[in-house]
Amino acid sequence: MLLTDAELGSLHQLLHRSPHSLLGLHPGGPGLVARAQIPDAVRVELVPTHDAQQPRFELKRLGDTCVFEGVSKAGRSVYAYDLIVTDQTGRRRQHRDPYSFLPTLGEQDLHLFGEGNHRRLYDRLGAHLDTIDGVPGCAFAVWAPNARRVSVIGSFNNWDGRAHTMRLLGASGVWEIFIPGVAKGALYKFELLDAHGQLAVHTDPFGAFFELPPLQAAIVWETRQYKWNDAAWMERRARTNALRAPMSIYELHLGSWRRKSAHESLSYRELAGPLSSYLVQMGFTHVELLPPAEHAYYPSWGYQVTGFFAPTSRFGTPDDFQFLINALHEAGIGVIIDWVPAHFPRDTWALAQFDGTALYEHEDPRQGAHQDWGTLIFNFGRHEVRNFLASNALFWCERFHIDGLRVDAVASMLYLDYSRQPGEWIPNRHGGRENLEAVDFLKHVNHLVHTEHPGAVTIAEESTAWPMVSRPPWLGGLGFTLKWNMGWMHDTLGYFGRDPIHRRYHQNELTFAMLYHGHENFVLPLSHDEVVHGKGSLRGRMPGDDWQGFANLRVLLGYQWLFPGKKLLFMGGEIGQRREWAEDSELNWWLLDAGPYHIGTQNWVRDLNAFYQQEPALWRGDYDSDGFWWVDCSDHGNSVLSFIRHDRETGGHVLVVLNLTPNPLRDYRVGLPLPGVWMEVLNSDGSLYGGSNVGNGGSITAEDYTVQNQRYSAPLVLPPLGIVVFRAGAR
Repeated sequence: MLLTDAELGSLHQLLHRSPHSLLGLHPGGPGLVARAQIPDAVRVELVPTHDAQQPRFELKRLGDTCVFEGVSKAGRSVYAYDLIVTDQTGRRRQHRDPYSFLPTLGEQDLHLFGEGNHRRLYDRLGAHLDTIDGVPGCAFAVWAPNARRVSVIGSFNNWDGRAHTMRLLGASGVWEIFIPGVAKGALYKFELLDAHGQLAVHTDPFGAFFELPPLQAAIVWETRQYKWNDAAWMERRARTNALRAPMSIYELHLGSWRRKSAHESLSYRELAGPLSSYLVQMGFTHVELLPPAEHAYYPSWGYQVTGFFAPTSRFGTPDDFQFLINALHEAGIGVIIDWVPAHFPRDTWALAQFDGTALYEHEDPRQGAHQDWGTLIFNFGRHEVRNFLASNALFWCERFHIDGLRVDAVASMLYLDYSRQPGEWIPNRHGGRENLEAVDFLKHVNHLVHTEHPGAVTIAEESTAWPMVSRPPWLGGLGFTLKWNMGWMHDTLGYFGRDPIHRRYHQNELTFAMLYHGHENFVLPLSHDEVVHGKGSLRGRMPGDDWQGFANLRVLLGYQWLFPGKKLLFMGGEIGQRREWAEDSELNWWLLDAGPYHIGTQNWVRDLNAFYQQEPALWRGDYDSDGFWWVDCSDHGNSVLSFIRHDRETGGHVLVVLNLTPNPLRDYRVGLPLPGVWMEVLNSDGSLYGGSNVGNGGSITAEDYTVQNQRYSAPLVLPPLGIVVFRAGAR
């Protein structure tokens, strides 16, 4: 035996941090020495792969270990070889030795990872199919700097941690091995002897595909080979300025939009056709998917991610998810996903305490524990963690052609004292409450997404008054394209939930948003968070009987679509869903056959979208100072609001008037900036929408009569609980 007792002991006890230095074929003594560690072997023979002139020899078991060693005195040049293994059942198998391959990660990979700047980290860590020296197999790599030993276990080695122990690559903390013969579809996990000497099994942080929950194994997969047909979409996106383009977003939960049955969801491929058709029919420009990344706990809706680099397997393979996105792009629909870099669940088989230490999270619960959700907070100050998340953002844009990331829970990232009492948090180095590392991380990610994927957008769900969220970092901003206007959502829903008799005292709730509108590039959301946890559906939050409730809902949606800012509506709002959303059952589509109100609401949203897209005054000047002005926002007594939307490029003007009481108003004079005919282009009280058909006969004519600081004016008929829209000029 050429091994020392200590070396043999380290192999046998699986404690050697560089097993490749002892296993495999090496010059030794007067010739070559070969070693293999194969748990189920009774006989091992080494045979040359390419050159039959090279020596072939047998490896003998060393003591009562599963380590085999053999010596050849015929030369000292290492050559390619196979191992012929006879197992305990007498079966023979032949394969290349995993310990005969050089590392699959180079020094540059490890350097960039260590400094947090490897933009394609998902190409290096995890499991990647490859062919080396003509040998197909899979390269595995995982970051676990404090582990004492890491092995790949899987369906290809009987889940035995002795079969494929990995080597530690220098001081990088990355463990690596190439295993010949492992093919697409193989199941695997990582077995670690952690920093405390405890055996733990974790799934792959970079896993591309997973077993169906509650099973936890990763599946060897390849996401680089899908044949995309969306080149025209991607080129058009790269030329588009999202801030000066229409954007109406349909927010969707994949498992509950439509279902095959009460217990079975549609797959990604089954969704592709119906969803694309519906979005085109309804006129939405984008769909936003609640987090599609793998999550073990279905009722989390995807917000407790356990597989950051894998679309959930509940609806199919990664290829199937790519098929869905490709179909949406071919239909002209952009795809935004909810992305969750703020926190992760405490599941001990996933990221938590990955190598026995707080690797991805903070050790101190005052920094690392999320009070509200029982989850763990990423350590944004650690280079490798920052790299993990930044490369994840780029991964979704590159591999899945995602058009936008809506970043969840940004406020919880920005503040060290978020949901914490005094003494429950640690100030930053300046003594403040701002999470400086998270701020730098967000700026970094936004820069990467915008520069590497032209036309892709980032959207912040940020509920505080943090300044310049949607301003570029070089101006001191966080660099997001857009920000959800949570204040508008809260105030508007609060107003519309009031009985109309009280609204005269609360009109400022609708007008306040314009006082800060110029501070950010806003999205106006009516999101999933507003139709769960006892809040009721949008329809359920409207006061009055069905006539009043649906009229209120139509005005609410009309106000959202016609007010400055991009639009987002959670599924079901467009049909006046009555019950609160539940993730385990589909929307009540049967309501569309249950009288005029539901189909009327759907018709209203469809026509809002159609007019919105064809009228640049409603989107090109969303963030221009002259793109909006109040005609009159002070008629509290009648609860009437009127405003103009304007497009400076075409000179287009659109007048919007809301009557927020159930009383129709006749001869209600409204100021106009231009003379001539103004066409009545939308009226929420139309019979097509379930209304009573009170309106203005299709048009009004401006008179040379100054009202409300406008040179011209016209008397209008305002329908009860209605919104009417006029466009200047007879087009």
